[in-house]
Amino acid sequence: MMMQKALDVLYPPQCLTCNATVETADGGLCADCWGKTPFITGPACDCCGASLPGQEIDDGRLKCDECLTVSRAWSRGRSVGLYGANIRQMVLSLKHGDGAELAKPAGRWMAQTAKDLISPQTLVAPVPLHWSRLLKRRYNQSALMASALAQQAGIAYCQDLMIRRHKTPTLDGKSAQERNDIMSGNIFVHPRRKIRMAGRPVLIVDDVMTSGATLQACAGACLIAGASRVDVVVLARVAKDA
Repeated sequence: MMMQKALDVLYPPQCLTCNATVETADGGLCADCWGKTPFITGPACDCCGASLPGQEIDDGRLKCDECLTVSRAWSRGRSVGLYGANIRQMVLSLKHGDGAELAKPAGRWMAQTAKDLISPQTLVAPVPLHWSRLLKRRYNQSALMASALAQQAGIAYCQDLMIRRHKTPTLDGKSAQERNDIMSGNIFVHPRRKIRMAGRPVLIVDDVMTSGATLQACAGACLIAGASRVDVVVLARVAKDA
């Protein structure tokens, strides 16, 4: 404790997205950046976490128009915020800017957002990267956030539960159908991890949900391999009109 206080004096903790000094050293936002961060605090889709219009939260099982018409392999979903402003900056830093230090606070936010989906039996797993992309990036940002979430919630974590068969092209700019076609059959559960997952709920963690194609492939693979149910949580949900 004394050592941490000394370090805070020498190296004052800074806001996650700017250089402003903050009170906590474990990854916080200054007041200005907090106000610019599009957290989802109102009504949201129970299936994908998208923000819904209205002021009152109904029974907590509302669905957006898309999730009423599209079949999802997972049961329920949560998102910390919308993909924009500071959250977009965090996602890009995690993916491309060596911003691994953002994963711990992001994981804590995700644990809070998905707390109603978590039970003592829940197994947390990240969306996998292809080995070639992992080698280039040096870390899987979803795995870092999933680890932080599991630690915060005090539940089991399996980093290599799923494997990506092929290196896929970027999904940016692709239609929902194109994304589904690219991801179809590309995710499978590690043969040596099936016994650990069998008969228990799985919570899949990813950084961003756009169409949900990647999460669909992951959830489907887990259900085929014996998961009792699958839920998902992401740091950011792309707005439907984005």
